[in-house]
Amino acid sequence: MNGSTALSPKVWFITGISRGFGKALAGILLARGAIVIGTTRDGASDIDNTSRQLHVLPLELTDANAIGDVVRQAFALHGHIDFIVNNAGYGLLGSIEEATDEQVTHLFEVNFNGPRRIIQSALPYLRARGSGHIINITSIAGVAPGAGSGFYAAAKCAVEGLSQSLAKELAPLGIHVTLVEPGAFRTDFLSATSIRNSENLVDDYADTVGAVVSKLASMEGAQRGDPAKGALAIINAVESAAPPLHLVLGPDALARTREVLAAFSAELDIWENVGGNTDFD
Repeated sequence: MNGSTALSPKVWFITGISRGFGKALAGILLARGAIVIGTTRDGASDIDNTSRQLHVLPLELTDANAIGDVVRQAFALHGHIDFIVNNAGYGLLGSIEEATDEQVTHLFEVNFNGPRRIIQSALPYLRARGSGHIINITSIAGVAPGAGSGFYAAAKCAVEGLSQSLAKELAPLGIHVTLVEPGAFRTDFLSATSIRNSENLVDDYADTVGAVVSKLASMEGAQRGDPAKGALAIINAVESAAPPLHLVLGPDALARTREVLAAFSAELDIWENVGGNTDFD
């Protein structure tokens, strides 16, 4: 349950509504009569707002002080928020060795500390009302990491771990948590606006990292996933009577997840006698 009455529109807070899943979610929700409080870096949006149910707030996720202020403004607009969607973020491609301290620090500020600060700022309001739903959009990279996106995967894995602990903390309080783990969708995620590349290329990684980066570049604009269908799947899942903790999104992401689980299970069996015999005699 989200705590709002059946007659009142649901209130959604979504970071990063200028493109991708954030924009797709906002468009569908507004068409359904929901209230959307969205953020963009400059506080502007080209989403149709003829319903006057869209509020856009400026937010830079690396500004720790601004996050608390924006969350307070968002809750003040309608007195409560039913769904909080941590969507904004970007990717970093390249080998672990190649990334600079500055690149890694900035990546974690946006992809992990940004959502973390929003959650911490919102929780007192959600607890006071005894309802709410936090939706953290991570990536299949956070579930099944591959070569070439190690630090992006690490940031998304961090959100995964935080969210799974958070779900256990909040379950008795009537607050839900859902992780959305998308595969390849035809957003602009692979474009220069949402992806960054390490500059110090090492030839030894050409067959692993280089091959992955080249493949991803060739996929830009041709991903099979439809963002509108993905957004609708998210809405249907979190508005269901029993919302999931994990929503793996897209057939490619489902296949990768099953491969990881199968390999993990097989390795557990192979090494059980070694890893399991560690108690005191």
